Amino acid sequence: MALPAIEDVLINDFEPITLEEMDRVKLMDRVDMKFIFNEKDLPEILREVKNDYRSLEVSGTRMSRYETLYYDTPDYDLYNKHHSGRLNRYKIRLRRYVESDLNFFEIKHKNMKARTIKTRIKKSAVDPEINGKYEEFLNSSANMKSDELIPKLWVNYTRITLVNKYEEERLTIDLDLEVKSEDGRSRKFDGLVIIEAKQSKPHKTAFISQLRKRHIREGGMSKYCLAVFTLADNVKKNSFKPGAMAIEKCLNQPNAL
Repeated sequence: MALPAIEDVLINDFEPITLEEMDRVKLMDRVDMKFIFNEKDLPEILREVKNDYRSLEVSGTRMSRYETLYYDTPDYDLYNKHHSGRLNRYKIRLRRYVESDLNFFEIKHKNMKARTIKTRIKKSAVDPEINGKYEEFLNSSANMKSDELIPKLWVNYTRITLVNKYEEERLTIDLDLEVKSEDGRSRKFDGLVIIEAKQSKPHKTAFISQLRKRHIREGGMSKYCLAVFTLADNVKKNSFKPGAMAIEKCLNQPNAL
């Protein structure tokens, strides 16, 4: 696995940034761009951009583990809206930030202008129940009731977060992805890199330039949709087949690390 080499040799060369310092680039209302590729290409990209970005450090580590439980209706209505490409759609999730020992109930809304708006409230524990103030938050933010939703799938991964020194941009680099269903099925996607560039408006930055230099084009699918595509039965999948095929192609490249 490439993760120790990336952390020890590359990420620690970046100037650090703390959670408190990163507040200026929360970008809770933003435009997202997604890229996928094989992790063999990641070390050289990181070397090229280390003077343009700072890396988030939490509890002495630059690589943070995220564990996320996604909710949906019994018939996967939220997933189906993604599959049909509809805007004004939501993701509902409970996320645990392992190193910082923080838990948040989060709602992501893709509005009619294709902007992503994220809202969240802190939770004291990883408790899948949506009740009390969390149900009020769900109702006010997404006009849903807790009895419409059930816990569906876990999406776990290791994340590197980079913050642009000169522009309003935050990058997340997700590795070591594993998806798990409530009935115990799972799959790991070792070797896959998922990049999300979060910007107030889309534009070319140092990292994006390095991706385009290597002919890595914008595209992919959300980690939740990938989890449903991989593990769920009796759901629509046609629209996501090209994205899933692109991911398999990335995974089948020889790893140069």
